Amino acid sequence: MKKSELSNLSVAELQNKLGELKKSYMELKMAHTISPIANPLQLRTLRREVARVATEISKR
Repeated sequence: MKKSELSNLSVAELQNKLGELKKSYMELKMAHTISPIANPLQLRTLRREVARVATEISKR
């Protein structure tokens, strides 16, 4: 998600989004631990999205 898309969401929506992103990140990380995933850069992009949403929540 882009920064402009995040600024349009409410705090409750951001918290839900953060929970979903963290869950998908952990699942992908576990899948990568068991057997390497095809595109390991997905881990980096998900981790950065989690950080973007968390930063937006803390700004408010």
